[in-house]
Amino acid sequence: MRYSAAMRARLSDIAQQADVSEATVSRVLNDRPGVAPETRQAVLTALDVLGYERPARLRKRSAGLVGLVTPELENPIFPAFAQVIESTLAQSGFTPVLCTQTPGGVTEDEYVEMLLDRQVSGIVFVSGLHADTAANHDRYRSLITRPLPVVMINGYVPGIAAPFVSCDDREATELAVAHLVALGHRRIGLITGPDRFVPVQRRVAGYRAAMQRHTGLTEAELAELAELTLFGVEGGEAAASRLLDRGVTGIVSGSDLMALGAIRAARQRGLSVPGDLSVVGYDDSPLMAFTDPPLTTMRQPVAAMAVAATGCRMVVS
Repeated sequence: MRYSAAMRARLSDIAQQADVSEATVSRVLNDRPGVAPETRQAVLTALDVLGYERPARLRKRSAGLVGLVTPELENPIFPAFAQVIESTLAQSGFTPVLCTQTPGGVTEDEYVEMLLDRQVSGIVFVSGLHADTAANHDRYRSLITRPLPVVMINGYVPGIAAPFVSCDDREATELAVAHLVALGHRRIGLITGPDRFVPVQRRVAGYRAAMQRHTGLTEAELAELAELTLFGVEGGEAAASRLLDRGVTGIVSGSDLMALGAIRAARQRGLSVPGDLSVVGYDDSPLMAFTDPPLTTMRQPVAAMAVAATGCRMVVS
């Protein structure tokens, strides 16, 4: 097979990336024998890394569709989950189908019906209705009886025979409080989402336990230092403003976006962060390292959680 100058340039790039000869790259691309399996895989990986499309003969046949249902993508943590889950599924031969919810848009139940119509091999839910204690969870029981492999990230429903993958929200909040106490703070507030959500309940429990242990404040005193509101920048700003009126000097947030709202509330009052107010976020979203100053935040181990979820036997069986 003769190659154009442009193709030879691509062959050179791939060969350099895979640390093999151009002749070896050519043999792999033409699916010829005589190439060690590990060398063949190195060339295919180089193709993927450089953004070149694999020849049709070298593409894996899809092992099936897997639905990925996520909330809105405005919070950077959800695109982070989606990216790792989609990549991991693709490496296992599955074709991911991303279903993103938006206020007033397609609901979780409607997405599930669409996915079932397409005969998906499984569904991964990220921070879905399984995290909402006020929701009717019979929908998940029905899914499992089909039977359909289902995995749920960040949330928990008792009695559902499915894998649940979460980080330790309670422990993370306790660590955040301990960090602020070590900085000399005693009047520390908590801002997070509505208390019907399982992760919120865990964070509130961790906050109360840590504050009682480190500061000795009573339940009544702690009640006025916790503001449960809507997730997001606006919710964080409003909640932080109320806490600043009550004299807090440190704030533990339920998300990075809420933490940004708290910082905005402080700066609107002429306060500096962290000089006058210390703020701790939650998620360690990719962009938080570029805030001024960089946001102190509790990291959700997105990669580990996503790999654990997609590696569950119930999804890939």
